[in-house]
Amino acid sequence: MSKKQLPVAPAGRPCARVTCETLPSALDRWDGGIKAAATDDNSISVFDVIGQDYWGEGVTAKRIAGALRAMNGADVTVNINSPGGDMFEGLAIYNLLREYEGRVTVKVLGIAASAASIIAMAGDDIQIGRGAFLMIHNCWVYAMGNRHDFAELAQSLEPFDTAMADIYAARSGLDMAAVQKLMDAESYIGGSDAVAKGLADSLLSADAVSDGDESPAAALRKLDALLAKTNTPRSERRKLIKALSGGMPGAVTTNDGTPGAAEDIKPETINSLESALAALVK
Repeated sequence: MSKKQLPVAPAGRPCARVTCETLPSALDRWDGGIKAAATDDNSISVFDVIGQDYWGEGVTAKRIAGALRAMNGADVTVNINSPGGDMFEGLAIYNLLREYEGRVTVKVLGIAASAASIIAMAGDDIQIGRGAFLMIHNCWVYAMGNRHDFAELAQSLEPFDTAMADIYAARSGLDMAAVQKLMDAESYIGGSDAVAKGLADSLLSADAVSDGDESPAAALRKLDALLAKTNTPRSERRKLIKALSGGMPGAVTTNDGTPGAAEDIKPETINSLESALAALVK
């Protein structure tokens, strides 16, 4: 199916009070070590969260636009293994790929969850690993405000959910009601099922996928999600992650080259980390 036949995604955000983070269940399922076995100059890797995070990392529309300009209209392969993230950034990337003049081949190597699943739809040809997954759901955001704000937010998110359902339906041939039911259920769709449902065209061969060590960034994101489950405040999580991620953008480095925290970390945060790690090994 030509990507040009797909609907254009809506642009922008419903309101300034909304922020997006990666769904914890998607992070749990994400193996950041899964990569393409081989790449070339005309390939784009989507191997991180969607949208810029507080380290300045992540897959953004700006970065994808720059990569596509460098391709200069040549055919491109987009390799995806991402837990998702900022849905609205994902819609912008989808539009960039949809409008690209060259042929786009999408390869889902591990997981294309949430915003990454929308990006995956923007291929002329979509290939998925037999053990890979698409995950589709409704918009998932953080927000603040009173009851009137939340009532307004629910209304403003509805068009985005409808637009995403329209994209999945157009790509697959499923009717809107069936797609919306899958989204409401936060559905993880395996490789063979994705092909059967029309959300992918074919299965990838096993030798197209390489399973290596998980990246430090992926491990830190999972640690952040783990701490969130212990109700550690976001500010404390960020201090701890920054202290542990000395080599990552945004980390503080001391004069002797060793990583240091921007602020002192509360003992309670260290205790939360120790408890979370202890629970993992039980």
